[in-house]
This record gives sequence, C-alpha cells and structure tokens, in this order.
Amino acid sequence: MVEIKQYHLVPTRLIPNSPRPLLHYKGVLTKRPDISHCDPVEVWDMFTKNEWDVQWIFRYGPTQISHYHSQAHECMAVLSGTAKIRFGVADTSPDMHENTHGSAWEDGGVVLQAEAGDVFIIPAGVAHKTHDTKPDAEFALLSPGTGHGIEAENPVEALSKIPLEGFTMMGAYSGGDWDFVATGGDFEKVWSVPKPKLDPVFGALENGLRGRWLGSGVAAKAQL
Repeated sequence: MVEIKQYHLVPTRLIPNSPRPLLHYKGVLTKRPDISHCDPVEVWDMFTKNEWDVQWIFRYGPTQISHYHSQAHECMAVLSGTAKIRFGVADTSPDMHENTHGSAWEDGGVVLQAEAGDVFIIPAGVAHKTHDTKPDAEFALLSPGTGHGIEAENPVEALSKIPLEGFTMMGAYSGGDWDFVATGGDFEKVWSVPKPKLDPVFGALENGLRGRWLGSGVAAKAQL
C-alpha cells in the first residue's frame, strides 16, 4: 500500500498556491536494489502512458530560487539521492544563503524530505524550492534538449544512458508549458488550470489526484 500524504497550502501575499492539495507519494517508484536508483526509462514510460509530458531530468545543486508554475501542474519524480523541498512560500531576499538557511522566506509553508522513489504532484501555483541535496553535486540538465522536452530521436535509448549522480529528479507536466515565476502573477488564472484526466502514477484510479483534486478551475477557486 502506497503512503499518500497531502498538504493544503493557502495563498500568501506573494504566492497563489492552490485549493488543490500538494500530494506526496512516498516510495512509490521501484528502486534498483544494487544502486538504490530508479530507472528513468520506467518512470518516463509510466508518465507518458498516463498522458503527462516528461520535460527534463535535472541534477540539483545545493539550493535554488523558490518558484511556481502558472500554466501547468507538475509531477516531480525523485530518481536518486535525498533533499529537502520547501513548498508554499516565496523567498524574500536574493541572498541564497539567507533564503535557504537563514530566515528570508515567507511565514508558513511546509518542508518535506525527498528521497529516491518519491513522487510529488504539485498543483499549478504551489511554490517549491529544492535544497540540502545529497550527495553533493553541481546543478546540471541531464536529459537531451533544453529542459522543455526529451529531445532525442529515441527517448528510451537516450534516457537509459543518463548517469544518475547526486540528487536527480524527472519533471512531467499537465495543462500547459512550464514557466518559472518567483512571486506575483494572476492568481485566479493560475487556479483555473484544468484538472488532469489521469494521475501520472495511478492513471484512472481514484486513490491519487483523481479522487483528491476538485474537477475544474471554477470549482477549485470556490474552495478558497
């Protein structure tokens, strides 16, 4: 039985967040027993069959700017390593030390532990910031292309050759192209991104987002 945790994150002064809950599927992906990594081809195949568009595999550095996506819901699958991810609040200083280890972020939000095998379903508008990654590594795009699609004639072959070092995640999207918004924006438009038809992991089953997210942008906004 997969452990599913959900978190309701209300709007802040700087971040829309969402009436739909952030979902954390703990240890849902199969790990290779010899190296404790997840197979990117298996994850890509599952997301693609469930009509989520895989866009990238990133190796994360020590921290990043808190941000949200205004046009699409995001699914992040942890392929290797461990990290902390802060959800629901904006950074309040450009100083990366202060907005990671100091106090330069909004009140509220939640910090979750991420490890290989986890999947996060992030509604459009929910802020997130990955930090304290292990093993230590430099930030890098590992998948072929620019991070807006797996740009390879044979995606399966390309993904099978990616070395998973450090903390790596695969990102897939539903609803539109992903953008990078640090603060502000049209909150009501963000809340109107349609509910996906399928869950990226559970497909048509009701135990994931299909049973936990409201069915339309209009209905979702009414819950705020």
